[in-house]
Amino acid sequence: MLPPRQFCIQLMNYPGKTGSEITKSAGSLIGADQDRICDSSEVKIMEVWDAYDVDFRKIPGKKLIRGEPVPKGVYHLVCDVIVKHIDGTYLLIKRDFRKKHGGMWEASAGGSALSGEDPFQCAVRELREETGLRADKLSEVGRCIEEDAVYVEFLYETNCDKEQIILQEGETISYKWVSAGELREIDKEGALLTDRMKKYIKELNMQK
Repeated sequence: MLPPRQFCIQLMNYPGKTGSEITKSAGSLIGADQDRICDSSEVKIMEVWDAYDVDFRKIPGKKLIRGEPVPKGVYHLVCDVIVKHIDGTYLLIKRDFRKKHGGMWEASAGGSALSGEDPFQCAVRELREETGLRADKLSEVGRCIEEDAVYVEFLYETNCDKEQIILQEGETISYKWVSAGELREIDKEGALLTDRMKKYIKELNMQK
């Protein structure tokens, strides 16, 4: 079971409490109260991350807020999942045009870990949210650090129905399954965003 999503809820336009912040667990926001808090124009919901050091260890008692500057020497956790079908093809997902690098293809599903999640839990959630695929087993294929994030990369091998992929509104707009050769051609065309994943793709024999 995934840990409850952690939010920092900032009260907006509330008499006497402008700028005050309340941290709550989404698991405690139930029924009408949850709908009221999530839908109200008076609140701004912000994603909370755990802080990590350069050795991929959580920094006790320190949290980060999505969209706010990350201090030097501190990182947040990001997890990516390469999806490989048992027939040898790989899943590509096209980013929504409203997002940064919109319209480009990615060879992985992934995103930032929420506070309380470990790498596996983050990867499973991101895979489910972006593709609809539910994984109970992932293979870690690598780790790296870029800018203000520590990355943990996974491989998911599946025999799923290729037509069952469910796209995430506001995040992804299309998908396709490609061979290693087709993936190379897409990369040559400059339409593949996943630069960070290329070294892991090579290690997975996708360049053969």
